[in-house]
Amino acid sequence: MLKQIPQFENEDEEREFWATHDSTEYLNWEAAERTVLPKLKPSTKTISLRLSESMLNELRVLANKRDVPYQSLIKVMLRERIDEELYKQHTQP
Repeated sequence: MLKQIPQFENEDEEREFWATHDSTEYLNWEAAERTVLPKLKPSTKTISLRLSESMLNELRVLANKRDVPYQSLIKVMLRERIDEELYKQHTQP
């Protein structure tokens, strides 16, 4: 028997709930249907980031070698490091 999903006051409340609960207790994933949302783009937020000039120059050199904008390179590097750190947390006892 599946548990009933509670009503949430806002997205933050729902996000907190799903971060601490297993969805398999609430949803029958075997009955789920795969869907494709081709025009859906992840939301982004602009931030201000202070870097030393030398670090920024090094990033520009690396980005130039890969023929990508340095901002894109920063995002790729951050994604890789975040994934690495999160993977470490889940594999350590």
